Amino acid sequence: MIYVDADACPVKDEVYRVATRLSVAVTVVANTRMRVPANRMRVPANRMRVPANVEAVVVGSALDAADDWIAARTGPGDVVITADILLAARCIASGAKVVPPDGRPLDAESIGDAVATRALMADLREQGLAGGGPAPFSPKDRSRFLQALDRALRP
Repeated sequence: MIYVDADACPVKDEVYRVATRLSVAVTVVANTRMRVPANRMRVPANRMRVPANVEAVVVGSALDAADDWIAARTGPGDVVITADILLAARCIASGAKVVPPDGRPLDAESIGDAVATRALMADLREQGLAGGGPAPFSPKDRSRFLQALDRALRP
C-alpha cells in the first residue's frame, strides 16, 4: 500500500503511474477534497485490464489530522510519500518505508538527523536568522523520486 500525504505533494501523478504499473493500491490523504483518478488501468502482458486502486480520504481540517491518520495505519510493507519530517519519523518507527517528493533517502539511520535539522531550522526562523523555505522542485528531484519510489516498492 502507498499512502500519500497529499495536501502539498508535487508528485501525485508520478505515484499513480508507478502504482498502476506495479498494481499497488494508493490512498491519498488530505485535509480537503482532492481529485484522484477514478479508474486508472494498465494492460499487462496477458492483455487483462488491471485497476490500480486509488482511494481519496478527507480527514478534516484539524492540525496534523492527515499525519495522524496516515501514521495510525502504516506498518511494514507500506510506503509513505511525504515531505513532513515528523510524519516520516512516525512512519519509519512503525516499519514503513518513506519516500519524500525529492527522492532523498529517509530511513531509520537518517531520520534522526533530519528531525534535528528541522528543529534547528525552525528555531533559526523564529529568531529571524533564517528565512525562505525549501528549494524549488526540479526535474532532477522528480527523477530521483521516481527511482526511490521504484526501489521502495520492490522486495
